[in-house]
Amino acid sequence: MNENPPHILIVEDDIELGQWMKDYLSSKDYRVTLCERGDEAVEIIEQQHPDIVVLDGMLPGLDGFDVCKAVRPTFSNAIIMVTARDEEIDEVLGLEMGADDYLTKPVRARALLTRIRKYLQRQTDVAPTSEQTRLTFNNLEIDKPAMLTVLNGVEIKLSSNEFEVLWLLAAQAGQLVTREDLVHQLRGFDYDGFDRSIDLRISRLRKKLGDDPTKPYRIKTVWGKGYLFATDVWS
Repeated sequence: MNENPPHILIVEDDIELGQWMKDYLSSKDYRVTLCERGDEAVEIIEQQHPDIVVLDGMLPGLDGFDVCKAVRPTFSNAIIMVTARDEEIDEVLGLEMGADDYLTKPVRARALLTRIRKYLQRQTDVAPTSEQTRLTFNNLEIDKPAMLTVLNGVEIKLSSNEFEVLWLLAAQAGQLVTREDLVHQLRGFDYDGFDRSIDLRISRLRKKLGDDPTKPYRIKTVWGKGYLFATDVWS
């Protein structure tokens, strides 16, 4: 058994479902905390900084979307939203609030475990020494091992997924990176033409990096193709 198992926080007001997820993940050697209220979840996330948060959308005290919005400025680990309906509006809203992924009810054990393992792996990956680990563009510094982004001497707080998008684009600065490539590298499957998560992560990145949302010049959109990280605008 792992002496220091990853800490999973489950925020779910359906007591039966929450207990099932806790029992299942505990059987996989994770340390699991279960709470039923959104306001309590904010306190736990800020105080204990869990490795993964599995967050229901509809909660008493504070709904899951507001929880995500409240903690995201200081919490960089993965948040997996759980929604009751398979509707795009729930996915889009969750991603806009800073969620990394989402599951729809009924939650399947294999899907839950796969996502948790995927994000834990991303959060613990260490770049090989032969790979470039630091990028500098005038007043912008990006440190991959530390997952640190500094603009004009000020650290920019990014979620793990936002940082991953930034690194993938900056590592290919001046080159077109297609949406297909981004989806495949970030989510592990081929682009189906409907994935919105990449667009939303780019939108959040632009806002945090001071890019113009109406006419972006730092992370440019190449319509119908993908994105391009500009190299001559960081000053």
